Amino acid sequence: MKNKNFGFGTQIRKSPFFDATVRWGATGFSVYNHMYIPRDFGSPEQNFWNLVNTAILCDVSVERQVEITGPDAYKFIQLLTPRDLSKLSVGQCKYVLIVNNEGGILNDPVLLRLAENHFWLSLADSDVLFWAQGVALNSGLDVKITEPDASPLQLQGPNSGEIMAKLFGEEIKELKYYWLKELDLDGIPLIVSRTGWSSELGYELFLRDGSKGDDLWEKIMTAGKNFDLKPGHTSSIRRIEGGMLSYHADADINTNPYELGLDRLVYLESEINFVGKEALKKINKEGVKRKQVGLEIKCDPLEGPNTIFWPLHKDNKKIGKVTSAVYSPRLKKNIGLAIVDSDQSNLDNQLKVEIDGKSFDTTVVQKPFFDPKKQITSAKI
Repeated sequence: MKNKNFGFGTQIRKSPFFDATVRWGATGFSVYNHMYIPRDFGSPEQNFWNLVNTAILCDVSVERQVEITGPDAYKFIQLLTPRDLSKLSVGQCKYVLIVNNEGGILNDPVLLRLAENHFWLSLADSDVLFWAQGVALNSGLDVKITEPDASPLQLQGPNSGEIMAKLFGEEIKELKYYWLKELDLDGIPLIVSRTGWSSELGYELFLRDGSKGDDLWEKIMTAGKNFDLKPGHTSSIRRIEGGMLSYHADADINTNPYELGLDRLVYLESEINFVGKEALKKINKEGVKRKQVGLEIKCDPLEGPNTIFWPLHKDNKKIGKVTSAVYSPRLKKNIGLAIVDSDQSNLDNQLKVEIDGKSFDTTVVQKPFFDPKKQITSAKI
């Protein structure tokens, strides 16, 4: 594939679906986890409406997997995360945090349990493979940590269940939210989970043979033809509506779980040992100086997601920053996530945001902005 508008190099990997995404209209890429990810299939607003009204197929192979196997794999995965995994069943997934010794967030992956001592961490953008290998080296546990040949696609939107049934039969509709199955599609080996970074009904199909990427993409698009399936990209509009975090924007190594209101992902009341436990105990006891909030920004519709952090002020004093913001065509307002001083986090608080040298009013509001109880993603199909 040659295109004079794309500048590609050998040091950054292409996904197994790369050629298919270009063939189906990808016009822009960015880099995530040392791989190219398609970011542009035309209008972001149309992509949003395709997602919430019908279905989209997204190449998210950049969600690299850290595979943990060996006799001590369960003990090791519990060492990596402050979330209690004692009730995690084989075939189940959980949203977890990986923190460092100071309690700073290194990643917020989805954890998949494929077998008793076989796990995948489906990563946001960071080098957790190296972190896990370093922790393992000093853990005294018998584990093997690798990056498997596993490349996910996201099939998301209200029609995704019917498309999956077309591909795999009606029984796939019995797959529960945050559970997985090992499947084969005409000789293509897959792990299928009912997960996704969209706040909509959806599935992730983890291709386990990179040579079959083009074949898998075309089979899905063919199955979705009568269900208005469109090629697409992860929607900033919908994920901000759903209050979903984007690592490096809404969370990073200098952010701890309590600042983000993710106390439920930290379990301190047991003998479970994990990296960062003492630091998180201290933070929990002392309280936090910052908190994440939702914002409504009162200005003309934003032309796209923010690409820098916008400073927030109260009484001419900087008290935080907007980490993610976008115009929601459904809610007909500008919405965003921000991190602010704790004493400024109360609902209805009026703040000022600086955008391109201009000041605008903002109001602290409840988040998520849409479907707060996740009834869409967890509904029985």
